[in-house]
Amino acid sequence: MNANVGFQDQLLRACSLPADDGLGKNHGAHPGRLHKHDLSCRIADSTLGKSVAMIDLHTLLMIIQTVDRFGRRALLMFSATGLCTCFSIVAILLSTVSTVNPGSGDRSRAAGATAMVFLFQIFLGIGYLPIPWFYPSEVTTTRIRSKGQGIASFVNWMCVFCVVQITPIAIQNIAWRTFIIFAVFCACWVPIVYCFFPETNGLELEDVDYLFEAGGITGGVLKAKGGRTVMPGHGRLMRTRHEKVEDPIDEKEMEPSTEIAEEI
Repeated sequence: MNANVGFQDQLLRACSLPADDGLGKNHGAHPGRLHKHDLSCRIADSTLGKSVAMIDLHTLLMIIQTVDRFGRRALLMFSATGLCTCFSIVAILLSTVSTVNPGSGDRSRAAGATAMVFLFQIFLGIGYLPIPWFYPSEVTTTRIRSKGQGIASFVNWMCVFCVVQITPIAIQNIAWRTFIIFAVFCACWVPIVYCFFPETNGLELEDVDYLFEAGGITGGVLKAKGGRTVMPGHGRLMRTRHEKVEDPIDEKEMEPSTEIAEEI
């Protein structure tokens, strides 16, 4: 495998996934924020924050049991689909709400939009909250793992900064249409994960060197069944073969000497 190509592929994958995580995590607070400010709904920040924190805790405990059972790719695509659905419902509900003289129906729809905050946190905790923090280290080799993880964290927090700065301006100018943008972003990550993110579940440390050995734009992920470009144990097998080639056993050393044979 070409070292330069592998380096670029690994850094690309290490950076892009946490970037989406930064986008997703900050989207979660905005349905409640829009509902509270535009409709003057009396929801205590502390109560909402504590409830969301409890949901995060329970979903993180759940991911411990599911991440090795279903794999990284399946959870990420399922999470992105759920997040897209939440944002789409929020946009639909808020588009029908009157902010001038809200009636009982308007308040019900606004409450439904706020409920999407909690559903959003569940889908977020299933995939994009925990996985981006350890996935970059699973797709980078030992030589570039620290650099890849550092760049991934940097991109993540820069996306956090951008979303926090841009979202209030977007809500003020285009209101509920902001959530359509978020929904489109989340929807785009389903094919991105499917085409470019290899499955790393069950792989050994030696297997990472062969993740993108197939080359090409997708690194062999698109053609591989389930996105598994390398099977567990492949790296150990290849290392054993290389050791045999580099250190061939002298056949003469394996043959008993004539003297020993006569003694026997």
